[in-house]
Amino acid sequence: MKLAFFLIATAMIAVALALLLLPLIRHGRQQGRPRSIFVLALMVALVLPLAAVGLYRLVGTPVALDGVQRPDAGMSIDQAVSELKAHLAQKPDDQQGWMLLAQTYGAMRRPADARDAYDQALRLDPNNSVAMVGWAEADSLARQDHRIEGRSLELLERAVKLDPQSQRGLWLLGISQFQHDHYSEAAATWRQLQPMLDPDSTVAKAVSEQIAVADARVRDGGKLAPEAPAATGEAQGPALQVQVALAPALKSQLAPGDTLFVYARAEQGPPMPLAVARLDATALPATVTLTDAMGMTPQLKLSSVPRVFVGARISRSGQGIAQAGDLEGDAGVVDVNIHTPIKISIDKVHR
Repeated sequence: MKLAFFLIATAMIAVALALLLLPLIRHGRQQGRPRSIFVLALMVALVLPLAAVGLYRLVGTPVALDGVQRPDAGMSIDQAVSELKAHLAQKPDDQQGWMLLAQTYGAMRRPADARDAYDQALRLDPNNSVAMVGWAEADSLARQDHRIEGRSLELLERAVKLDPQSQRGLWLLGISQFQHDHYSEAAATWRQLQPMLDPDSTVAKAVSEQIAVADARVRDGGKLAPEAPAATGEAQGPALQVQVALAPALKSQLAPGDTLFVYARAEQGPPMPLAVARLDATALPATVTLTDAMGMTPQLKLSSVPRVFVGARISRSGQGIAQAGDLEGDAGVVDVNIHTPIKISIDKVHR
């Protein structure tokens, strides 16, 4: 039944878009606009709702949507992007064109390019709250640590003041506050988001759970929850065996009381770990097995994504958020179902 429902809904959306966009395309062609802009608009009109489901996919698994495919508009998205860029080179003040390009790059998982396009949109309209949120999200995805700070945080704060109903803006602002250990502020921000969501939706439940995590951190003085034990052979879901060693050149910087964090986070999505282990750094070299049982919430776990970034960090403060002077290393992005040991050398100093 679910599959039939989504197929029918997809067909209805396609017909509605055709009735709406085809006359606009004809009119636009009469105005001299290139065909690629309208083809790209049609692609993004269908791709962006699926991209928006990214949050849903991180906090749930709407498998019924997996069968929805992009329409074949007679032109590849790369060709359409090239023509749109050529159009913007001729008309650099086309704000809608820059927004379309930025959103398309976001759907294509090219966050650095999306950030640059949002920059152009903000150049034309500094109070464009959608562009502000888009810039902050793209910047977070383009960064290796996925932190939301500096200009990103400033833009988010401005965006939610201009548009208090911005769901993405509130979600990302809460993440930034959580990253900076401002757990009570994060919970308050996410509580502003709650009334805008369908209370029975997966996203609403996930937001409630994140609020619970933030509230628990407030009660526990900001400490991470105790790590769960490693999975046994009968455990279900992914089990990433991570072997961590400290580079000889940095051994002199290891101090008593330092904490070792070994973690995995989604390749794309919120920066909060899907699995994290906390050990005494003097245990190095160490082997840790990351599993679903080590997630921060029932939805944010290893099995919710196909690929993860695996890293390790030695913290001087014992806090979950990276600080200047921490020692770190990573294995890059790996398949979540990999069975061979993942080796990490902690060989860098966090700046």
